[in-house]
Amino acid sequence: MRKKLFILLLMTSAVAMAQTVNLSSHNGRLDVMVENNGGLATYAVYYDDVKVMESSRLGFEADFGDFTQGLKMGEYKMQFNDATYVGQHTKTVVNAIRYTVPFTNAKGQKMSVIFYLTNNGVAYRYEIPRPGENPKCGVIRREVSSFNFPEGTSTFLCPQIGPMTGWERTKPSYEEDYKADAPMTDRSRFGQGYTFPCLFRVPIETSEKALKAGASPNAWVLVSEIGVDGSYVGSHLSDYSPENGYTIAFPQAGENNGNGTPYAGIPLPYTTPWRTIIVGASLKPIVENRHILPSLSPKYMPEEPYKIGRYTWSWLVWQDESINYDDQVQFIDLAAKMGFEFCLVDNWWDQRIGRDKIEELSKYAQSKGVSLMLWYNSNGYENDAPQTPRDCMSTAIARDKEMAWLQKIGVKGIKVDFFGGDKQQTMQLYEDILYDAFRYGLQVIFHGCTVPRGWGMMYPNFVASEAVLASENVYFSEGHAKTEAFELCLHPFIRNAMEPMDWGGTIMNKYLSRDNKSRHKRYTTDIFEMAVSITTRTTIQCIAMQPNNLDELPQFELDFLRQVPTLWHETRFLDGYPGKYVVLARRNVDDWYVAGLNAESQPKTLTITMKEWAGRTVDYYVDDAKTKEPQLKQLKFDKKGQAKVTIQPMGGIILK
Repeated sequence: MRKKLFILLLMTSAVAMAQTVNLSSHNGRLDVMVENNGGLATYAVYYDDVKVMESSRLGFEADFGDFTQGLKMGEYKMQFNDATYVGQHTKTVVNAIRYTVPFTNAKGQKMSVIFYLTNNGVAYRYEIPRPGENPKCGVIRREVSSFNFPEGTSTFLCPQIGPMTGWERTKPSYEEDYKADAPMTDRSRFGQGYTFPCLFRVPIETSEKALKAGASPNAWVLVSEIGVDGSYVGSHLSDYSPENGYTIAFPQAGENNGNGTPYAGIPLPYTTPWRTIIVGASLKPIVENRHILPSLSPKYMPEEPYKIGRYTWSWLVWQDESINYDDQVQFIDLAAKMGFEFCLVDNWWDQRIGRDKIEELSKYAQSKGVSLMLWYNSNGYENDAPQTPRDCMSTAIARDKEMAWLQKIGVKGIKVDFFGGDKQQTMQLYEDILYDAFRYGLQVIFHGCTVPRGWGMMYPNFVASEAVLASENVYFSEGHAKTEAFELCLHPFIRNAMEPMDWGGTIMNKYLSRDNKSRHKRYTTDIFEMAVSITTRTTIQCIAMQPNNLDELPQFELDFLRQVPTLWHETRFLDGYPGKYVVLARRNVDDWYVAGLNAESQPKTLTITMKEWAGRTVDYYVDDAKTKEPQLKQLKFDKKGQAKVTIQPMGGIILK
């Protein structure tokens, strides 16, 4: 019935008067039902005629008007938004449709909900005109935008933590533990809801016959937001409620040490960021989501492309004691011998090395074909983190002076750490740092920070954010070392599916110590760690080797790490389940790589299909079944492009 309505609308210029309207994707598999239920604006999402999202609220409350109730729906319009993306050796045509659904509130004020539908994606945002001559500005105090899933849905979520908590009052830093396959009814660990992106598995009633024929018993849904800049707040999801499911939650009042409001101050007219929903009968569209969601225009463009590549990082294993001139020379030399492009010098460099010696160190690095990246504290009033350099990134005047010096001495990137939350003023700080860095040719990595929200498209010099329980915790805690495989088998489906992630290290030491003999061990295999350099997506990748690894690792491991790409022109999801295992294929120019990780306690035997390799023999990096020692073998694919592989527990595979 819904698809018939869609065809009728196409024949009548897609304009109609109704209190219930159906919006459909180009192929008709994805539908959004928008309704006015007694003055409440709602939407529901269907995929292949199965409801994957129940009736969910739309609307917001502002200081100039209430758009949460007493609404009337007006005429809606449809506009084709097809786009062609031409990449290296690829041409992708995206059949998108844009719908504008207008509403009027009880005071006669107007707003529209803009829906953007592709075959596997829904995005929506609010378009707010100026109510009259005045006001010309406003404050959005809350959104009622919600995501209400059917009963029995399970969740893969990271909890939001309270403000000014944790070490030196640096949280929220988006570094909490995920909980996999949890019931919706579970309360979040800290009672503050959940961090974007949020993954949901929706059960589907499917006959036994259909299951045998290959039908999926689940739909998968990834919810997030994109297009957030300094003109709005960063949001997260509330805890679940039976009435509305999960609702958009604004920042907590206590963030930034209580400074600033948790609301969004906006000019009028204004268009809010996109709320995004990726839907599939499998995890494939979630992992491969490029071009499923609206594209965002870059806010500025560099005159020439930025350098990408790999970096060495002493701090992960050698810690603060390594922030001295001689140790950094060792890691620059390591980068040079491995053909890596960068070396990151971490906190305290201004005190432990000094600015004059940093200039000398940068000159030495450049003589070796390596560029330095330097660490900074975002500082200000948000937290008590003591690490220096401080007071260099929090104001425009300080940034201008510091970044001019960085450009002068040849530094190519900065890593800025310890931010205070998601209030609008912090979103403005992120944007200001990025733009000022752009003016001085610097690329930026953020740590101790919020989740990026479309920033890879919006800011050309944005590299990645941490915003995850990253590799430093493998060093700090044996407990986290034991869960490393679980975490890295989650991120391709959730955190890293949406935005670049600085995990911070393909760790090649057997033990988390400088002598590689003491402290706790690494529980993953060498091949697992090498495969992480492929499954983790960022254009500047940390290969956290130590100088001793040059003499300890097999030659074939060193050769692989020397040439592993960090730019991928295509990604293909082959197999996996969040938190258990993942197998991805990625293409760099003409070269395909397949990487697999296994977080389970038993070996995982799978059939890999790569039609490009039909009848070919490829390199097969694999762990020995008994010793777990790394091996380089050859693997023959049959005429159909299929081959069997086995991934050992806490192990990995690489095919190339």
